[in-house]
Amino acid sequence: MTVGPRIVVLSAPSGGGKTTIAKTLRERYPDQFGFSVSATTRQPRGGETDGVDYRFWTPSQFLAGVNQGQFLEHAQYGGELYGTLRSDVAKILESGRHVLLDIEVNGAAQVRKLDSHALTIFILPSDPRVLVQRLVGRGSESRDEIKQRLERAIDEITEATAFHRWVRNDDLDQAVEAVLKVSEEPATFVRDPRDLPWMKQYLIDLDDERHRL
Repeated sequence: MTVGPRIVVLSAPSGGGKTTIAKTLRERYPDQFGFSVSATTRQPRGGETDGVDYRFWTPSQFLAGVNQGQFLEHAQYGGELYGTLRSDVAKILESGRHVLLDIEVNGAAQVRKLDSHALTIFILPSDPRVLVQRLVGRGSESRDEIKQRLERAIDEITEATAFHRWVRNDDLDQAVEAVLKVSEEPATFVRDPRDLPWMKQYLIDLDDERHRL
């Protein structure tokens, strides 16, 4: 059973790989997925382009947009504001494509509440050490900042039970194909019996990794 155009939310802690999966999906399947570019108040990073990676707005612009009801969802993360514009979502759905949202867990919760047809997917590498290695490998944050991100990751992972699907991101091609497959399925909760014990252990191991930093 296939479904019509809908919102497909990808969420993950920093280093989970959701942005890479979203980018790959829209590059490989442009006729099936449109990407809604989030607005944010944070400053651009090296190589990022306004309107392509994010819409870089001032805090006053962003808050005005919130007050005017321009956002489908918005949330604060790392001291900055992020949000999805309703107008962008509407344009993509009208084109007959799914809307890919690369957003945080708070935003995903807002979307689930507003749209029962939306599908929310939580993404993680199978091994928490991989998550830590990806954050350290960026080389853009101090050890204390990485520890703060891991603390946030633990909070985010505890909210994963609210997501319709869990996808393990160990191999990019396999993760992309998994998201492609479930995007055509109803927004029901599906779990492998092994997933819950894995997630519980993940939280323990990730906290151990945080303390080792």
